[in-house]
Order: sequence, then C-alpha cells, then structure tokens
Amino acid sequence: PQHLLLDEPTSGLDVMATRHLRDWLRELRGEGRCVLLSSHVMQEVEALVDDLIIIAGGRVALRGTPAELALRFPGRSLEDIFVTAVTMPAGAPA
Repeated sequence: PQHLLLDEPTSGLDVMATRHLRDWLRELRGEGRCVLLSSHVMQEVEALVDDLIIIAGGRVALRGTPAELALRFPGRSLEDIFVTAVTMPAGAPA
C-alpha cells in the first residue's frame, strides 16, 4: 500500500524480527511511501522517523524533525524531550 498506519509495530517481536521490520520500513520510506508510526519506544522512533509529533492529553505537545528537536533541546535524549513535552502545561511554548 502507498500509506501504512502502524501502532507499536515491534511490540512482542524478538531482536531479529524487529531489525527486519525496521529495515523493511526504511525500504518503504525510500520508495516514497507514507509510514505513520505510533510508538513509545524512543530508540525505534529515533531510528525511523523523519518528522515527529508528540501528543499529550489529546493535543500536539511538540513537533519537529529529530534534528530540529536536538537543536531545540541540546544535550537531551529523545526520551528526555518526550518527558518534557508531555509534562508541559497546556499551551506552554516548547
């Protein structure tokens, strides 16, 4: 399909199956397909996404590319950035 929507796609997979799935998702992206990925595994998010949207309390708490977020939050891991985004008061600038 041209568009894929995946929710926690590696949940319950062993290391090799996870690696194969990640490689396949990169191939699909390389073919120009749209892959929408929902995951709480920050290592997976960091390895796969081009654009990241963090949703907290039903609202977009933070959005950007991994590189943009690294510039906005220097020296912080994606997990730390996620925690900051989901604990910010509603409407607070990120």
